[in-house]
Amino acid sequence: MMDAYIAKLLEAAKAAGIETAEVCFAESESFSAEAMEGRIDSYEVSATRALGIRGTVGGKMGYALTEAFDETAIDMMVNAVKESAALAEGDEQDEIFGGDAAYPELAVPENDIDRVSAEEKLALVLEMEKAAKAVDSRIEKSQGAYIATGRGSVQIVNSLGLNLKRETPLGGMVSAGVYLVGREGDSAVTGGKSKAGRKVCDLDPRQIGEEAAEETLAKLGGSPVSPGVYRAVIRRDAMRSLLATFCGVFSAENAQQKLSLLSGREGEKIASDCVTLMDDPLLPDGFASMPFDAEGSACFTKAVIDGGVLTTLLHSRKTAKKQGVATTGNASRAGVGGPVHVAPTNLFFKPGEHDLATLLSDMDDGLLITELGGLHAGANAVSGDFSLIAKGFLVVNGTCARPVEQITVAGNFYQLLKEIKAVGSDLEFLGGGIGSPSVDVGSLSVSGAGKK
Repeated sequence: MMDAYIAKLLEAAKAAGIETAEVCFAESESFSAEAMEGRIDSYEVSATRALGIRGTVGGKMGYALTEAFDETAIDMMVNAVKESAALAEGDEQDEIFGGDAAYPELAVPENDIDRVSAEEKLALVLEMEKAAKAVDSRIEKSQGAYIATGRGSVQIVNSLGLNLKRETPLGGMVSAGVYLVGREGDSAVTGGKSKAGRKVCDLDPRQIGEEAAEETLAKLGGSPVSPGVYRAVIRRDAMRSLLATFCGVFSAENAQQKLSLLSGREGEKIASDCVTLMDDPLLPDGFASMPFDAEGSACFTKAVIDGGVLTTLLHSRKTAKKQGVATTGNASRAGVGGPVHVAPTNLFFKPGEHDLATLLSDMDDGLLITELGGLHAGANAVSGDFSLIAKGFLVVNGTCARPVEQITVAGNFYQLLKEIKAVGSDLEFLGGGIGSPSVDVGSLSVSGAGKK
C-alpha cells in the first residue's frame, strides 16, 4: 500500500516539473514506562509514520513533510517542494543519488520486543527499583525507574530508481535503568545505572538495581581536592559523553563551515599513537549499524584516526564533492523531511588491552573521573576548550581512596587527544551510536577547594 502511494507521489512530482525527486518514509513503534516508589508513574505505547519528499527544481532543492497519506497530501507536498526550492539559497545544493552497485549485508540481531508482554515489562521496572532499595538503608528513595523499547524502519525511494529499506535501529532496542538518592549524615548524592540491548530477557532487573545502588553509595562522603594539575583516567561513560560533545569536529560539513579546527589536516598526526577512532556502520550488534546512509550511499567501516593520524573526515555526497573526495557514507537527516547533514554512525575509540583496574594501577596517583556535567554550557565545540563540573574518585597507589565531588576539570579536546597515554579494553555503548572505553588522558587541570 505504501509503495503504491510513494510511486504515485513521485509521478505527481514529475508531472509538476520537479526534475528529480526522492521520498523518505519512516515508521516506528515504541513502548515506555516509568515507576516511582513502587508504583507505575507513566505508561505509553505509540506508533508513528511520516513521509518526507525532496526534489530539485531549477537546480535548487526543496523539501516537504507529511503525516497524512491521502490525495490532498500529495498535492500539498508537490507544491511545498516547488515553493521551498524557489526560496533555496546558495550554489551548493544536495543531489539525489541513483544508488551504488552493491550494499553490505548486515545480520539482524534477534530481539524479543514483541514477545514480552506489557505486564512483564512493568514488572521488570518495579523489580529494578525494589532490588535497588533493598541493598542498603542508605538508599533513601528512588528518583524513578524506566524501561523503553523501540523499533522502526526507513525506506528511501527516488526517481532515479533507488529503492532501499532498513530497520532503525537494526534489530530494535530495549533500555532500562533506575536512579536513586543516597544519604548518610549530611551527605546526600544521586546515582543510578542503565543498560541497553536487543532483548528484554537479557536485562537482569536485580543486577541493574543492585549496581545502581552500589554506584550511588560509592559517592557518599565526597569532597573536593586541592586545585592543581592531576593525572587522570576518564571512565568509559564519562569519556563517551565527552566524545559525543566533540564528535562534530570530525564532520567535513563543520570543517568546511569553519566550525572545526581539523579542516585540511588529513594525513596529520593529531593524537597519540595509541588512539584509533573508528566510525563503523557495519559493527555487529551496533545500535547505529546500517547498510546505507540517508542519501542511499553504501556504508563502510573506516578509521577516522588511525594510530594518531587523521585519515579522513566524515562526508556526505555534497561535502565530498566540494573537497574532491568520495563520500564516507555519513549522510544523515534529523527527520524524514529535513535536509541532509553529516553525522557519525558507531563512533568509538578502538579498545586497548588493559582493563580499568590496570589503567588506575599504571596511573598510580591521580583522579578517576566518572561523571562530567555542563557539557553544553562548558564546552566550545569549535575551539575544543572545556571546563566541566566533574565527580569521581581520588586514586592513591592505583586504588580508589575516596569519592570526589564539587570540582571542575578543564582542558582542550584537541590537546587531550595528543596526551592520551592508554585506551582501556572496556568499550561500551549505551543505546546510541557513540561509545568509548575508559581512557588515561594524561593530565587535567582541576579547580576546587579541599584537602588532597
